[in-house]
Amino acid sequence: MVTDVTKFSLDVLGRYVCNDMAEVNGAVAGTDSRPFDVIVVGGGSFASIFAQHLMTADKGRRHRILVLEAGPMVVGEHVQNLPMIGLEVPPAPDPPRRPPAGIATDPEREVWGQAWHSDIAFVGLAYCLGGRSLYWGGWSPELLADELQDWPPQVVTDLTPAGSDYFGAAAEQLGTDATNDFIYGPLQTALRRVLADEAVAGNLGTAVPLNQMPNTRAASALGANPSAQALATLLGLPGPGGRTAAQLLDEAKLEAPLAVQTRARSGFFANNKFSGTPLWVSAARTAWGEWPREDNLRRRLMIVPNCHVTRLVTSGGNVTTVQTNKGDVAVVDGAVVVIAASTIESTRLALNAFQGQAGAQAIGRGLMAHLRSNLTIRIPRTSLPNNPPQSELSEAALFLKGKVNVDNKDRFFHLQITAAGLGPQGNNSEAELWRKVVDIDTLHRFTTASDSHIVITIRGIGEMDPDNPNSSITQHAEPDEYQVPRASVRLQPSARDDKLWKEMDLCSDLVALAFANGNPYEVLVNPRNNTWKTVGAGKPAVDVLPLGPPRRDGLGTTHHEAGPLRLGTNANNSAVDLNGRFHAAANLYALGPAVFPRLGSPNPMLTGTALARRLADHIAAQPAPQPSGQAAGPLPFAAGDGYSVLFDGIDNSQWRLAGDCAFPLVDGALVSEPGNDLGMSWCVTPTPADFSLRLQFRLSRPDDNSGVFLRFPDPNSKGYQNTAYVPVDFGVEVQIDDLARWDGADNHRTGAVYGLNNPNYQQATCNPPGQWNDLQVDVQGQTYTVTLNGVQSTVVNNVDGNRGLPSQPGSPAFIGLQSHSGRVAFRHIRIKAL
Repeated sequence: MVTDVTKFSLDVLGRYVCNDMAEVNGAVAGTDSRPFDVIVVGGGSFASIFAQHLMTADKGRRHRILVLEAGPMVVGEHVQNLPMIGLEVPPAPDPPRRPPAGIATDPEREVWGQAWHSDIAFVGLAYCLGGRSLYWGGWSPELLADELQDWPPQVVTDLTPAGSDYFGAAAEQLGTDATNDFIYGPLQTALRRVLADEAVAGNLGTAVPLNQMPNTRAASALGANPSAQALATLLGLPGPGGRTAAQLLDEAKLEAPLAVQTRARSGFFANNKFSGTPLWVSAARTAWGEWPREDNLRRRLMIVPNCHVTRLVTSGGNVTTVQTNKGDVAVVDGAVVVIAASTIESTRLALNAFQGQAGAQAIGRGLMAHLRSNLTIRIPRTSLPNNPPQSELSEAALFLKGKVNVDNKDRFFHLQITAAGLGPQGNNSEAELWRKVVDIDTLHRFTTASDSHIVITIRGIGEMDPDNPNSSITQHAEPDEYQVPRASVRLQPSARDDKLWKEMDLCSDLVALAFANGNPYEVLVNPRNNTWKTVGAGKPAVDVLPLGPPRRDGLGTTHHEAGPLRLGTNANNSAVDLNGRFHAAANLYALGPAVFPRLGSPNPMLTGTALARRLADHIAAQPAPQPSGQAAGPLPFAAGDGYSVLFDGIDNSQWRLAGDCAFPLVDGALVSEPGNDLGMSWCVTPTPADFSLRLQFRLSRPDDNSGVFLRFPDPNSKGYQNTAYVPVDFGVEVQIDDLARWDGADNHRTGAVYGLNNPNYQQATCNPPGQWNDLQVDVQGQTYTVTLNGVQSTVVNNVDGNRGLPSQPGSPAFIGLQSHSGRVAFRHIRIKAL
């Protein structure tokens, strides 16, 4: 492995995480290699969550994952976990820009680009490993039950505590399941209390009453009836301060669900702000650690950056080839393709693959994003009822849910509220938010500030109509640089959206009045030139900042596109089934917000994370393609007929290595990888005195040489430098070698007990490479009976009193698998006392 040298640095991170296509091709070359059977298109946030969890959930290591990412590896963390590096989300280009290769060349945009036509200005995509998760804001609320009403019931059950609670796992992964220790202090306490009191009093219009909101996961973790003191501690308060447990529970519902982890278990670093790239690093290095050799033949995950997928080639209802600018990737029988290339790009791939085919009629319909508005106000600190005494107020972040009935259906929004204590001319409510400060001089400048005013930004996020026929993705006549059709994107608010948007903005005005507390306040009316206008006491902000731009953001600026590949059971109104598999193809899945039937108001990160983990579990449970078209066995393997399992295809914790070899767990089997000397994998569970041993083995080539060692003492008990020779000298070996090297003698052939003269040996040749063989060895006294593929090949007596001694109290004997030459696989290993 040679690290690339750039003009200024070594590309250590990229080299240790990524691969090129030549390495990928080498990893599947040869008769005993395994194909990549899970091909992931895109390397963004949901792809990383999916791939990393699939590696973990696939306990039998059945699957090999190949990731094809259109952009390079840029950084290994969220940009805000780095010390003020300056990488930011660029503004939406107007008119839209389509970089020639999906990657911008002007330095202010770095990896950002857009490869489709649209009727609105989109920011586009971050073409890089980790994608937009390197830049996102971190707000991760959970969908309410009412926001899931248009979702298939089976999926809802899987997502919620009523079933598998994938929402809970997603919250834990993002860091929103615990108390928000990232935001705390006097400003947070004061603003949270004001908001809670006004919400309970019913003064916030269409805000959902707090007693109708579910408890947060952090509060629920305290039990059914948490004490007021426990809730106060959760909220960062010294005590209840006269508030009841019910009141504090309501306050907890206003905590911002931020995907930031600042605490960790002892000895661990906190994850800070969540992004997908650390998961790629972890997954890639885990795959390397399982097989730390120069070749990649057993590596379970490989990532190819700068690899732009141009087309999915289909035949007979399956994807057969993934075409890329780096060459074609064959999709073998039994493999799956998962497209996670963002909502619009994934839809474009699907449109170009299935346009006009059966099951594809709903692809591209029902595009959604979020309605978004911003209201920034400035108030003197004396406006707060409990004027915080500290001069340096730091930050606050709060969350308020809203609901509007539109055409007899509840539609949802929420307000993300950030605030900062600043001087009288301050204008940034996130002045001390999302920063990593590594020098104490900057830190001291913050902590010694005199905060006479508070700047508060109230950002409204509202869900769009999921059934608007004027919002869709279709093919465009213009080809891109790879001569495949671009997408044409239409995203328009409906009349129902306009009603929700208005009510959301009016609710934010009421929140502003609550914080102003009956006093005049200032409203930022022009962020570009920092123009503020004073609003009289009790007057709404709409008087100086009308509904519409610049208060309202463009639809393409939220990065929350969703819906054109939605889940469902009917191909007439859904593109994929309940597991995310396309109705139009048996081996193609979609991942990410593209499959949402309804967006709700939350950022799609938590829901997308839940679905990514759910899909990973679904695929992990499926068998991988088998050599020679054989059927895969179930995992974990369960023995019958009174046998006990020594290796079930998943748990190899009772197996140890001896000598120079590796025995990686591959597709439910232990596979011998010989080194430069004899090796062995041996089971630390002692054998009974007399026993019947059954297992299956599979050759990779006709000249493979291996064996099964029986009745040998602990390899570490004899002082050998290479402990793999202990069973050679003190145990008995059932041979696996159809060539009977080196003399052609029957007692050196498959099914023989190596070296023991057996005039009644009956040859039982192994099945061809790639096919499993059944081996049974019955050991009673010193009589060894070997049966191979139903043929009894050997019945022989061991007359050497120094070898093959049975287990006795204080002197256990063991079995082992020999690593000699060739990649021989072993599975279904079980034993029974005779």
